[in-house]
Amino acid sequence: MLVEVKDKVISTQIFEKKFVCDLTACKGACCIEGHEGAPLTEEEVSILEDGFEELKPYMREEGIKAIEDQGVFYIDQDNEAVTTLVNNNECAFVSFDDSGTTKCSIEIANAEGKFSFKKPISCHLYPIRVKKFETFQALNFSKWDICSPACDCGEKLNIPVFRFLKEPLIRAFGEAFYKELLIVEHELRSDQP
Repeated sequence: MLVEVKDKVISTQIFEKKFVCDLTACKGACCIEGHEGAPLTEEEVSILEDGFEELKPYMREEGIKAIEDQGVFYIDQDNEAVTTLVNNNECAFVSFDDSGTTKCSIEIANAEGKFSFKKPISCHLYPIRVKKFETFQALNFSKWDICSPACDCGEKLNIPVFRFLKEPLIRAFGEAFYKELLIVEHELRSDQP
């Protein structure tokens, strides 16, 4: 089912599905698996290009080399900019902690006050994927088997996707939009038998 909020068409799965990242279980597999990089806006491409030198101390040699050879992005099969990959697999901005869990070099640099940008909004919003059309944007829940532990954790804690993603949803679309989502959630609950 779909609902409309202003110029957004939203899958009700973001209200129905439960989700809380469980890095101890998945080790951040979403950053190293798949066949394409993370979607980037034009503004994000510029930010990453301009800030590459500041990010280098947080990156692995393989990621630095991939970006020096190919740039911070490439154009994917949908004709959209996405982060450069290492070995056609993992994001070039990935680093690993001592336990083998992926970490985002951009996010680490931001947390240490060395880079003003948190991370690409597509990463921050995951598992919500945003598709832009001419007159509206579609927000959908992206189901991926590597996120089964996050779905299990969300079920245990009874936290819907959109509530888990409050911060990035506000970052992307504003506080008023998030308040509208709370109203939609209430209405959907009221409609249940």
